Amino acid sequence: MEFNDLAAFAAVARARSFTKAAAQLGVSPSALSQTIRNLEERLGLRLLTRTTRSVASTDAGERLLRTVGPRFDEIEAELAALGELRDKPAGTFRITSGEHPAVSILQPALNRFLLDYPDIRVEIIIDAGLRDIVAEGFDAGVRMGEQVAKDMIAVRIGPDMRMALVGSPAYFERNPRPGTPNDLAAHSCINARLPTYGGLFTWGLEKDGREVKVRAEGQLVFNSLALRYQSALDGLGLGYMPEDKVMPAIADGRLIRVLEDWCPTFPGYHLYYPSRRQPSPALSLLLDILRYRGP
Repeated sequence: MEFNDLAAFAAVARARSFTKAAAQLGVSPSALSQTIRNLEERLGLRLLTRTTRSVASTDAGERLLRTVGPRFDEIEAELAALGELRDKPAGTFRITSGEHPAVSILQPALNRFLLDYPDIRVEIIIDAGLRDIVAEGFDAGVRMGEQVAKDMIAVRIGPDMRMALVGSPAYFERNPRPGTPNDLAAHSCINARLPTYGGLFTWGLEKDGREVKVRAEGQLVFNSLALRYQSALDGLGLGYMPEDKVMPAIADGRLIRVLEDWCPTFPGYHLYYPSRRQPSPALSLLLDILRYRGP
């Protein structure tokens, strides 16, 4: 029985998808499906139950995954550790991140990091969903501190983050400025779609210990921070977004901030990885650069 066949099975079982596992392994879904069928025939056991929408492990498949999965993790960790024997660190790692931390934290760090380590390659997948980084083959993820699962090792890479509610001067020529959260019901608000749950992002406002959840209404919904920001600049509605994104536009008058005393602060971004897996030497180097050490 070949090592590659077992590795292919583990990838499909963890991802619960032939398409996602094939992308990780760099093969076609049809070729991967044939590999699994051949493995099942040699074992005389069904390892995976396939439907048109999902893939799930059978009892035999779950038992095999529990046996071989940790071994593959150990092998991958050891192969990554061999990079320490090189004169210069090398390797590839994959990170899933939301758009805001990728642009505001990861990109500036990589600009310095990659020049110093030309044999290291980094893949960053922008996704606001809360992905299973183990099942989908990521080495690490970036999320706000409150969103990191308890079984992960998390390293803080940014300060606490405050939100800001803004609109353009042109928008406020047509509409009065809101004085309370209740006034937002009369405004056109630019919404964000949450991919994990499929619903709209609820604007959480807070003042003097009082919390208000605003289900904003408006003509526009995006899953992109850049598009929400540009739409606010264009006067198409009120935007609720990270403070650092909008401060330059507030400073030069392109955006006007409202309800500032209602805008809360959230735990800063963290880079996280599985507690049972040592980060590769390359990822450890990036972690050292990213680690937040205070203002």
